[in-house]
Amino acid sequence: MSEQEEKGGFFNRIWALLRRPSKTTSAGMLLFVGLIAGVIFWGGFNWTLELTNTESFCISCHEMEQNVYREYTGTVHDSNPSGVRATCPDCHVPRPWIYKIQRKIQASNELLHKALGTIDTREKFEEHRLTMAQREWKRMKSSDSRECRNCHNFMSMDVSRQGSRARNRHIEAQEDGKTCIDCHKGIAHELPANAFTAEEELNQAVK
Repeated sequence: MSEQEEKGGFFNRIWALLRRPSKTTSAGMLLFVGLIAGVIFWGGFNWTLELTNTESFCISCHEMEQNVYREYTGTVHDSNPSGVRATCPDCHVPRPWIYKIQRKIQASNELLHKALGTIDTREKFEEHRLTMAQREWKRMKSSDSRECRNCHNFMSMDVSRQGSRARNRHIEAQEDGKTCIDCHKGIAHELPANAFTAEEELNQAVK
């Protein structure tokens, strides 16, 4: 018997064993074991998922640590009188499970560019900054700034305690149906070159 036939016979025996009802184990026990295995698998999957939703994970690659993280450090989202911080995943990873998984799948493309070294120098990063910013602005625009609204909400704002400029802009934005990213680009990171032209193009595209 050839090696290939031996392997085929082995897998056939395993498959037959899995399909054949057990003579010594009850259906209830099999169900219980399957349930426990499912819980362990699901717990492990979610543990791994949440591990990738931490600031330390986000800045573990030098492209993020050397560029956007250093720009974020010292901004109002990093340090403020209340001590409430919004870290990378708070702004860039959706909380609802289905959208979170969708974002994680999209992020697999970033692993490819990490391997290719697309933005592994400051010069390369600046060359691609506008493209990356536009992609994120578009995502936030399409979701009505969902991640911003985890902390900020028009209905919870006491505009009477805001400065006149902020008060007027927020009232205007609410009346016009605008969303956070319409006005708050570059609040945690440097704006790319030609950002205002790109902003006009984005607003025109969604009308």
